Amino acid sequence: MSALAVRWTQHHPRIFLVLAALLWWGLYQTLQPLSEVVVAALPVDRQSHLGAALQFFLYDTPKVLLLLTGIVFVMGVINTYFTPERTRALLAGRREGLANVMAALLGIVTPFCSCSAVPLFIGFLQAGVPLGVTFSFLIAAPMVNEVALTLLFGMLGWKIALLYLGLGLSVAIVAGLIIGKLNMEPYLEDWVRDIPRAEAQFTAVEVDFGERLAAGFQSVRDIVGKVWPYILAGIAIGAGIHGYVPQDFMASFMGKSAWWSVPLAVVLGVPMYTNAAGIIPVVQALLDKGAAVGTVLAFMMSVIALSLPEMVILRKVLKVRLIAAFIGIVATGILIVGYVFNWVL
Repeated sequence: MSALAVRWTQHHPRIFLVLAALLWWGLYQTLQPLSEVVVAALPVDRQSHLGAALQFFLYDTPKVLLLLTGIVFVMGVINTYFTPERTRALLAGRREGLANVMAALLGIVTPFCSCSAVPLFIGFLQAGVPLGVTFSFLIAAPMVNEVALTLLFGMLGWKIALLYLGLGLSVAIVAGLIIGKLNMEPYLEDWVRDIPRAEAQFTAVEVDFGERLAAGFQSVRDIVGKVWPYILAGIAIGAGIHGYVPQDFMASFMGKSAWWSVPLAVVLGVPMYTNAAGIIPVVQALLDKGAAVGTVLAFMMSVIALSLPEMVILRKVLKVRLIAAFIGIVATGILIVGYVFNWVL
């Protein structure tokens, strides 16, 4: 952030926020016509495969980046109220059931990434948060996060975003409840079980509005600066599918009529490593080419919630049997979500 922006954020935070929002909205409204103008200026036939792919890429890249920047900024401000420490304090000592619901909801607004899975996991258990409740949070945080919901809303509409929110939270809550009922604490690594429990403490710190805005800008630098390569890769793949894959081609093996398409999508999604920002442009392109909504979203959920790198990281604190139970329960939930989407839509 420039020195001028810093001064405005500190001294005129509300005016700065209004001006920034107006600028963001103005830029967003120009994306569609600007992408058409750029493609028309290129020595490429707009109706060709290459022309269609270029228009998809030139429109979706700034669109996704703008959507991501806006929501990450807003959530960065909100996260000043819901830090990981405060989240632990809110969940500590609560019984399973309502606590699973709270954990899944808090997962939406609490900053989380695969690299923080182990310290968050340990911190929750150390604070006395039940194992099943901890898993509800760890499932919801990457899968039903603000980035996924915003991009789904912006690219596929509010109905799909709302369905995804409800079913994604259901998977996180039910999976956490099942893991809690199975009493799988013995399958934590020995050193994790031996960590002494400590009371979850949270000391409120007074933060003014200007500092909250600064935290929002910092989130944009941290998160958007980290995920933009995945965004470009995802949009490039989506552009290739959009421009070169024949219409309705995906329906042959990702459509509603192929009952095996949902489990295949889950199996294919697990080894991949990306995030919501990178996978949603691919989801949009697949849907445009005739793939069923449930099949594609099951693929997306498996990529985000069951990524192989996160399983490798969690192996540091979980024994193989608990990881296998976690994968099996979540995968079953995702399969159900996929079939429900295909049935409803």
